[in-house]
Amino acid sequence: MDATIEVSDLRKRFGPAVAVDGLSFTARPGQVTGFVGPNGAGKSTTMRMILGLDAPDGGQALIGGLPYRAIRTPLYEVGALLDAAAVHPSRRGRDHLLWLAHSHGVPTRRVDDLLEQVGLASAARRRAGGYSLGMRQRLGIAAALLGDPPVLLLDEPVNGLDPEGIRWIRGFLRSLAAEGRTVLISSHLMSELEDSADHLVVVGRGRLIADTSVAELLAAASGDRVALRTGARTQAMGVLTDAGGTVAATGRDTLTITGLPAERIVALLGEHGVPFSEVAAHRASLEEAYMELTRDSAEFRATSNGDGDARMNGASGADTGEGR
Repeated sequence: MDATIEVSDLRKRFGPAVAVDGLSFTARPGQVTGFVGPNGAGKSTTMRMILGLDAPDGGQALIGGLPYRAIRTPLYEVGALLDAAAVHPSRRGRDHLLWLAHSHGVPTRRVDDLLEQVGLASAARRRAGGYSLGMRQRLGIAAALLGDPPVLLLDEPVNGLDPEGIRWIRGFLRSLAAEGRTVLISSHLMSELEDSADHLVVVGRGRLIADTSVAELLAAASGDRVALRTGARTQAMGVLTDAGGTVAATGRDTLTITGLPAERIVALLGEHGVPFSEVAAHRASLEEAYMELTRDSAEFRATSNGDGDARMNGASGADTGEGR
């Protein structure tokens, strides 16, 4: 089976609210594609339409050239985790996987291998109702992998994981993509994808904002900025501004400069006797690049009311259907 996910002009409304508005993108084999955007951006609704759980009002979502409902053996073709709580609380973790496995002809050995692989072997006979959210996430990932599918869709898979769990899942997802699988992960936190995503599809208010590789996004966000560390910040700002640079103070002893190359900055500071300890091309973080892209697309944001408090302002004025 071709493991490519193709979304074309996908549209979905819930009453008067537009959840997904003409969205198109492709997730390809061999890479982790991060599907990111603020809460309310339409990510979960899109995932549900890809999996045939919600019918689109327009457009289509295909997996290997087929709508999900036309795939004859879905467990062996597509693995999905949309809701880690979707397990009966009185059922033991291993029994939950065994029930799924036996109903699809998956051998018991596969269940035990996966429990070991996701770090739940020691908790396999505990009831799922006593699992932490992070443990339920691991159980859901194991269920998604039961049929060894070439396509994986995971909605907020890092939610509830501790730092060790986050490190584990980053490496685990990359290893799955390295095997040639298509891995699509939705998230509203860019930090979750810092060390795992190869490609990013960024959405806001149901529309595509960016469809790009991580490397291209970071390069665009970094621009031609230069980071400077100096104990003489005020003096340095004066010298560099007079030379035509645009200078912003980013910390007690740090500046960011645009309009002047690093070599020119070093020469200017030397000529004027301004001490400095570091000059380097600025490299934007993934979080910084993401915030810049989505700052006008957040459904809610905190703003100052003049008294130092924060209030929540609706940016869209309607529930976009995220999480439905």
